Amino acid sequence: MSAAAPALHRTVLRLHRTTLACWTLFVTAVLGWLGWLGGVSAPHIRHLETTCDPVRDLCNIPYLGWVYGERLGYVASVIGYGFLAVAAYAGGALIGRELENGTAALAWTQGVTPTRWLAAKLTVPALALTAGDGTLVAAFRWGWTPHRDLRLGDDWSFGGIFLARGPATPAYALCALAVGALTALLLRRTLPALAVSLGATGLLHLLLAHVRPYLWPRLTRTEPHPFELDNSAWEVARGRTAGGGHWATYHPPSHFWPLHLMETGIVLAVAALTTAAAFALVRRRTA
Repeated sequence: MSAAAPALHRTVLRLHRTTLACWTLFVTAVLGWLGWLGGVSAPHIRHLETTCDPVRDLCNIPYLGWVYGERLGYVASVIGYGFLAVAAYAGGALIGRELENGTAALAWTQGVTPTRWLAAKLTVPALALTAGDGTLVAAFRWGWTPHRDLRLGDDWSFGGIFLARGPATPAYALCALAVGALTALLLRRTLPALAVSLGATGLLHLLLAHVRPYLWPRLTRTEPHPFELDNSAWEVARGRTAGGGHWATYHPPSHFWPLHLMETGIVLAVAALTTAAAFALVRRRTA
C-alpha cells in the first residue's frame, strides 16, 4: 500500500463522517431495541405466564406472545432489508454526487488514480457495513433463539428473519454497495444513479426470494389422506397424486443453513462481479 493510501482513506472518512455517524447511531438503536425485547419484554411475558390469572386479571398470554413475535419481525425487517438504503446511498451520495459535481475528476488530477480513488470509496463503507451488520446479526440471533415458544410458530423462513439470522445480511449490503458504485459510474448523475441502484438491488432480492425454496433439495411427504405438516416446516407446494394420494414438498428447519448459505454465495458472487465491472469501467473511461 502506498504512503498516500492512508491519507486517501482518511479523506473518505472525513467526507462521509456524517453518514458513518448515522450508521453508528442506527446500529446502536437496533441493538437497544433488541436488548429491550430480549431483556425486558420477553422476561415480562414469562412473568405474566406464571402470575397472571386470565379471568381475574384479563390477561391474554398468547396475544402477548404474538406481539413479541411481531415486534421481533419488525426488527428483522429493519436489519435484513437495510441493504436498500445502502444501494441508494452508494449510487447517490457516495459515488454519483462526486462524479456529477466534478470532485472525483479533480482528485484524479492531483495524484490520486481513479482506481485508487474507487478502492478507497468502497473500502471504508464496506468495512463499516460488515462490522455493523455482523454485530446486528449476532444480536438478532441472541434475541431470536431463546424465546421461540413466545412467537406462536417457527417463523424461520419469513423474509426478514431469514436474512437477519446469518451472513446474507452483510452480503446483501456489500452487493448493494457494488451495484450503487457501478450504476453511478455508468450514469454519472446523482438522482438517476440513486433510483436505478435502488431498483436493481431490490429486483435482485425479489428474484432470489422467488427462487429461494429451490436452492436446496426439498423433502417430499406422501399420505393417502389429507395432512398438515409440522408447524416448523416451510411448505413449498402440495397436491394429489394420480392414485388419489396427497403429497407436499417442504423444507424442515434444518435446511435453513444450506438455503441461507446458497443465497449468500450467490449474492457475494454478484457483488464480486459488479465490483470488478466497476473497476474495469473506471479504468476504461480514464485511460
